[in-house]
Amino acid sequence: MLSSAGARAHSGAEVCDSPLVAALPSSSFRSSSQLSPSHGPVFAKVNRREGAGGWSPLLSDSYQWLDVDLGKRTSVSAVATQGRYGSSDWLTAYLLMFSDTGHNWRQHRQEDSLGALPGNTNADSVVQYKLEQPVIARFLRLVPLDWNPAGRIGLRLEVYGCPYVSDVAHFDGRSALAYKLTTRPSAATPANIALKFKSLENSGTLLHAEGRGDHSLTLVLDKGRLLLYHQQAVSSSSDGQLLASVGSLLDDQHWHYVKLERAKDHLNLTVDHTTHAVQVPAELSHWDVHQLSVGSAQAHGLQRPILSNRNLSGCLENLIYNSLNLIDLAKKSNHQVSMLGNVTFSCFESTSVSATFSDPLSFLSLPSPGPGSGPVSVGMQMRTWNRAGLLVTFALSEGRGAAWLYVSEARLKLVVRAWQRSVVELSAGLALSDGQWHSVRLTLGPDSVSVAVDQNEGATAHVAAPLPLAADASVYFGGCPSEESAPECSNPFGAFRGCVRLLSVNGQPVDLIKVQQRLLGNYSHLQIDMCGIIDRCSPSLCEHGSICTQSWSSFYCNCSDSGYTGATCHSSAYEPSCEAYKHRGNATGHYHIDVDGSGPIKPQLVFCNMTDDRAWMVLQHNNTELTRVSPSPWEPQHNAHFDYGSDEEQLMGVINQSEHCEQELAYYCRKSRLLNTPDGAPFSWWVGGPGAGREQLFWGGAVPGSRQCSCGLQHTCLDPSHYCNCDADRDHWTYDSGLLTQKDTLPVRSLLIGDVQRAESEAAYTVGPLRCHGDQNFWNGAFFDKETSYLHFPTFHGELNADMSFFFKTSSASGVFLENLGIKDFIRIELRSPSEVVFSLDVGNGPLEVVVRAPLPLNDGRWHRVRAERNVKEASLRVDRHPAAARQAPADGHVHLQLNSQLFIGGTASRQKGFLGCLRALQLNGETLDLEQRARVTPGVRAGCPGHCSTYGSLCRNQGHCVERDKGFYCQCGASAFTGAFCHQEVSAVFKPSTSVLFSLGDPFELSSASPLSEERESSGENVSLSFRTSRSPAMLLYVSAYRQHVALLINRQEELEVHYSLDSSREPEVWRSSGAEVCDGRLHSVSVNRSLDSLFIQIDQGPAETFNLTPGADLSGVETVVLGKVHDLEDLDPELAAVASQGFSGCLSGVRFNSLTPLKTALLTSDPAVTVRGPLVRSDCASASSANPYAAETTHSLSDQPSSVDPGQPLVNTIRSDSALIGGVIAVVIFVTVAALVVMARFVCSRKETYRTQQVKASQSKDGHEFPFSSSQADSQTAHNENPNEYFI
Repeated sequence: MLSSAGARAHSGAEVCDSPLVAALPSSSFRSSSQLSPSHGPVFAKVNRREGAGGWSPLLSDSYQWLDVDLGKRTSVSAVATQGRYGSSDWLTAYLLMFSDTGHNWRQHRQEDSLGALPGNTNADSVVQYKLEQPVIARFLRLVPLDWNPAGRIGLRLEVYGCPYVSDVAHFDGRSALAYKLTTRPSAATPANIALKFKSLENSGTLLHAEGRGDHSLTLVLDKGRLLLYHQQAVSSSSDGQLLASVGSLLDDQHWHYVKLERAKDHLNLTVDHTTHAVQVPAELSHWDVHQLSVGSAQAHGLQRPILSNRNLSGCLENLIYNSLNLIDLAKKSNHQVSMLGNVTFSCFESTSVSATFSDPLSFLSLPSPGPGSGPVSVGMQMRTWNRAGLLVTFALSEGRGAAWLYVSEARLKLVVRAWQRSVVELSAGLALSDGQWHSVRLTLGPDSVSVAVDQNEGATAHVAAPLPLAADASVYFGGCPSEESAPECSNPFGAFRGCVRLLSVNGQPVDLIKVQQRLLGNYSHLQIDMCGIIDRCSPSLCEHGSICTQSWSSFYCNCSDSGYTGATCHSSAYEPSCEAYKHRGNATGHYHIDVDGSGPIKPQLVFCNMTDDRAWMVLQHNNTELTRVSPSPWEPQHNAHFDYGSDEEQLMGVINQSEHCEQELAYYCRKSRLLNTPDGAPFSWWVGGPGAGREQLFWGGAVPGSRQCSCGLQHTCLDPSHYCNCDADRDHWTYDSGLLTQKDTLPVRSLLIGDVQRAESEAAYTVGPLRCHGDQNFWNGAFFDKETSYLHFPTFHGELNADMSFFFKTSSASGVFLENLGIKDFIRIELRSPSEVVFSLDVGNGPLEVVVRAPLPLNDGRWHRVRAERNVKEASLRVDRHPAAARQAPADGHVHLQLNSQLFIGGTASRQKGFLGCLRALQLNGETLDLEQRARVTPGVRAGCPGHCSTYGSLCRNQGHCVERDKGFYCQCGASAFTGAFCHQEVSAVFKPSTSVLFSLGDPFELSSASPLSEERESSGENVSLSFRTSRSPAMLLYVSAYRQHVALLINRQEELEVHYSLDSSREPEVWRSSGAEVCDGRLHSVSVNRSLDSLFIQIDQGPAETFNLTPGADLSGVETVVLGKVHDLEDLDPELAAVASQGFSGCLSGVRFNSLTPLKTALLTSDPAVTVRGPLVRSDCASASSANPYAAETTHSLSDQPSSVDPGQPLVNTIRSDSALIGGVIAVVIFVTVAALVVMARFVCSRKETYRTQQVKASQSKDGHEFPFSSSQADSQTAHNENPNEYFI
């Protein structure tokens, strides 16, 4: 009975699955021990019943092993195991190791399983494990890890494979081979070099290839890494250009495969099973190798060697150049081959034995070398990734104390404590945690103590008396037994985890094989005769250029400055668009965006202009200013190139995801033609579109292919026979301008202006920034109205890293958002209960759940955001702003997520637990799934998800009203005293004592009951709110008049705030005064006054609200005017109030609201005839917190700027930036300057008698027609007439 468990079968041209063990002699088997002669390893053959029916060791523990000698190096493709015949003894898990020599074992690690291989479930069945890639080795070792708990270790095995033939050459560090190559590779067969190498040192030259033009490539081993260099010129003293650095720990004295193959424009460098694409200089694209030097770069006058005097000390195998076996040529003394030094054709193997301290409980104890007061020395070589750990400890004689040699902060340190105090503390070495072998020596002499690292760096301390070892003590390496309580085993330094070799005590080598056989010392959790160090950072699983560091058992990713987050720096720290930032509540400013999330496109910095109904993404280039072009006889054409400071992928990502993009293109001309006639060759053109772009023969405002300008489409050109104003070739200034809105022609990459060579020609141009709005991905959604409905997509491939993010909205208590299944693996995200989201997965280590429980129900009909990520280190889940939940992955477990079914969205394959509600913005590993397109053809699912104000309505502040849109929302600020994207920008103005703003509600007898102003005239209460800043008193802030009634808000001479209510003309006004609150201190103060019947509520700033009772029964009726500042009509006012009203107000007034009226906003932003302004009124940002410093630096925002409580799925109003008022002020200044320029131009135009468009264009010239009449601000205004002023601020 034969079953299969494990990896895929080896695929190759030849069948390599012959049984290898059955015919082996008994001498080929060896084991750690045997229960009896009849249980010996010779009986461990599959389906054999001799002896006791298989091998069983004396003890069943994890220190047992069985070796098989295949006689020679063999290609092994599979291993089969079987229990001991007729027993309850079988293995359930084991390790597999290989070796060429019977020493220096190497653990076999499948690509997706770093730990145990699966064994048997009974004593009779044969379980075969097929290796993903064949292993070349002579010796095989099987180490039992687990076995039937009702029995003991029992094993029969078979090994499958085929013979392996190779040609080997050994280099002793002074030898080399040189080949003169006469054949040149054909164009159909690209040049390639392949070899295997095994090195005894961590550095050395593998090969040096020299070719045409004195160019050369050199492959060197440096500190266990393979480096590829390019050099040029024999006489060059340069150390060469480093092209690639790949691999790690390649000095482990095992064979490693290397292949260098030339592709079209790069080299493919393969090390073992990993291939890297290496970009090479252009001169190497057609480069041929003339000579190869192997093992050295110093033979035959080659260039300066990369590694001086570091030739290869090791072996090469099967060195193939374009199917030419170079080692075979050397064996046959071919004339093309020159040999330098002693090159032999067999591989010398190292005899050193290593030991691996792989566990925190690992230790090795050796007996004391004996009594005496002579010098004591301990030496070893060690390699580790850990920055701390105990190397050696031992007790001193006569109870004098103990010595500890340990690694701390990657340095070697020694502490000797005697007589209850530290008598010696030494430090030496640096960077001992770099994974390299380092030699370490400790010496206790008669009058000194010394430590040395790598034989050239050390430290010494003198002692007053010798410090000999205790006669009956042990020398402990790596740690101590857990039950040991001796003083030297009080280890505050942590256990050592790494490899050691060449151990010696008092100059005598330690035989680790005897230790393994329990003939010397004692040990636990120690792997002898192998170094199990792994480089977890090669290849690095840290993404997006983040830095990988590691310890013995794990790795860590430093995401600083990468723009990404998570255990492997996989998920983006930024939103994908300005649209997404706006829905977090962010105001105008600079932001990093990442258009593809965790995808390969890097984040970029853009300007987000949050207007009333748009979120504009603005990408500047290197020249957005108005640029003059003068005639030049040396340059008949003018070329301009525009650099956007972004990669091509970043630009295209912005354009492709946006709903609309535009770019202004304007040309100003005098005797400078633009596009000529439709039949003539164009004088000028621009280049735009993806990649290098294409020539575009139309101008701003026209359509592609039209060869026209905007005036040509509108039939308003100066000359009806031409389609551009400039093509009329007039001797006065005119222009052609407009917006380019076709996304496939954007961005503008370059501009060529041709008709500027004539002496009288003059021109200028403006190319505006690229501006886009809308995010097609952010609103791509689907509504699921049946539990049995779902959408399906191709299998999700996220083997090592998978992130999933989406928004959901539902009223259902549960449902599955997405699910994807494999044979055993799966992922699933679901709403398990109204307040619980669960991320479930299995990558082969057993099911795992990550749960986030929200304090409030999530089925509230509001949008909620879910972000889940699974990588090789952890699985994490975040819902809205709630704390993320995470579960760690096993350190040496399965890492590949293998799925093969369709991806189900909104349901499952079983059509159970389906989701009811809306999903949108579903991204998997940075790619957005088109839910809308799939929903249109799927029953039970509708495209789009309406209804956003329930979630985002709280962003509309200060009485702003949320208005629904198909894709998003906007804040309607008409009834608010504020403006801006979220009605958050205060409308402020500077008042002088003579300034008066009067809002007239009209004659009460002329207003119909249907008039909205009639509601302000008749009310049972008032709501007044405003902010002010002043240092002068008295002052009138607000005055409301009605027939023989009034309400006044003022500052009295005592700098107190007063509220006057006169609702009954037969009585004295009722006055409320602030108590102790100074309001003339130059600071910004906010005031709220609310009356309901006879109760008046007043609040200043954030202080407590005060209540004032008015005379019952009176009401304010027939409101006629609302006045800010100075009151001119003082009739019926008592003298004291009239005196204050005549003084007006001097300072800053902001956010004024009386019931639903906003008189200050109306006066500043509209031309309402109901408003009368007297005296100076200047709009300002005087109410902003930054008004004291209007030139404060501009702020750049990112997700990290947000308070920890801010949730991307449910934005909060307090996320609005404090600098928004400053930006509003800048916008105001720009609007003012633009309006002023328009007024000047309008007056100039009106001075002309012509009324048609052609005459309007002519009017742009100066009196003599030759002076350039356009400034930058005027040029900008040419296309601003259709723009929202807020939107046009860039």
